[in-house]
Amino acid sequence: MNILTFNELPQGGFAGLREKQFVVDERVFGKRKKPATVNGIGNFVYLADANFTPNGETGMHSHREIDVISVMVDGNISHAGSLEHGGELTAGMVQVQRAGAEGFSHNEINPDDTENHMIQLWVTPDELGEPAGYKAYTPAKGERLHIYGGSKGQTERFYSKTQIEVVNAENEQIVEQAGAVMAYLSKGSGSFNGEMLSARTLVQSDGLKFKASEPSQLILIYANN
Repeated sequence: MNILTFNELPQGGFAGLREKQFVVDERVFGKRKKPATVNGIGNFVYLADANFTPNGETGMHSHREIDVISVMVDGNISHAGSLEHGGELTAGMVQVQRAGAEGFSHNEINPDDTENHMIQLWVTPDELGEPAGYKAYTPAKGERLHIYGGSKGQTERFYSKTQIEVVNAENEQIVEQAGAVMAYLSKGSGSFNGEMLSARTLVQSDGLKFKASEPSQLILIYANN
């Protein structure tokens, strides 16, 4: 089991947010990959843990042929852009934006006078040329919600062989995943394969058993062949 914690990483950021990058995959970023970061799994290539400054924003910018997943930990986001302009994200919600061939532009804005906390993940598409699209999810307490990836036949999530689930774990809830998996504990604390860890920790493991020691938010990433 490999562990990477928030305090091990250099502080970065841009515009109105401060962030620390955990996953910066060399398949996409090449020589721009920072030494402290790790590669992803499947088509998962990027993870950043960010705090928006009070009333901070990313500024309008664009993406093409990338899927951008935003997981709210605390606070709120006002979403602006070419997909679902005017949407709002509150703590615990997830938005998934597929850029596809046409691309999208967006600006994520903190509407509050206090910091917020958001995790952003990027996944490269299995197939190029998909149409742009937007989906939003709200995991319930105790729920393990599949928010990204699945077969071409289903419509609940964007198609990908890379899978992402968000768990809004309650105290003492157990979450298990077989095979190679990356897990990010964005809030709370608990044991990973028997080792106690706190929030803002990335775990890479072949098989995982997590037991929450308090209400926690856990992001699971794994790939199907």
